[in-house]
Amino acid sequence: MSLTAITQRITTIDEAEKQFNLVRTADVHFFSEWRENLLELTDEEKAILDRIKARYRYHRAKGHLAEGLVNLLVLSPLLELAGFYDPPFQVEGEVAVEVTTSVKTSDVSEDILRGRIDFLVVSQELWIVVLESKGTEINLDMAIPQTLAYMMANTDTKKPVFAMITNGGEFFFLKLSRQKTPQYDISRIFSHLPLQNELYEVLKILKTLGKQIEALYLNQD
Repeated sequence: MSLTAITQRITTIDEAEKQFNLVRTADVHFFSEWRENLLELTDEEKAILDRIKARYRYHRAKGHLAEGLVNLLVLSPLLELAGFYDPPFQVEGEVAVEVTTSVKTSDVSEDILRGRIDFLVVSQELWIVVLESKGTEINLDMAIPQTLAYMMANTDTKKPVFAMITNGGEFFFLKLSRQKTPQYDISRIFSHLPLQNELYEVLKILKTLGKQIEALYLNQD
């Protein structure tokens, strides 16, 4: 069975955990990469992130943003600032996965919410996941099961795998380790809503993960 077929069948975190024998770790030190020893930003980088946030909020105030606009306004500038368009990284487009969920609207009816998940591979150790809702909001956690499935496909079980999931307005990170019993954990959510620009933290994490992955490439040479 292909990986795409598996992701279409896995629609909940519980299903992903059972399919891949995954456990969400209780070790608070397991995923320290999103909190500790983060690289600092320059004033120029902060100024660019301020513009990205302002542009997102301006366009988002007009209504729902399609995935293409999210990529143009937010994701592409972030990947540029993180250095992921240059060696040793290689951005590759992966398949898109459709997701659906039901929400109760009354005692007798439900609405079906539909969305789409696009996967980008920065390296085999870092996946970028974009969730697009179709006309209404879908929680970002809808993307977790399929993301875990793709992360489990990494053939190198000795290295941890990371992912960033975003819909343009919110961001969070995942870490997966396949040594012994596969374990994973999730960072907190970063958002455009607070007055403080939380894109600063998002870029710090991306740059820190990038440096860690770059070091792995250098050690292989």
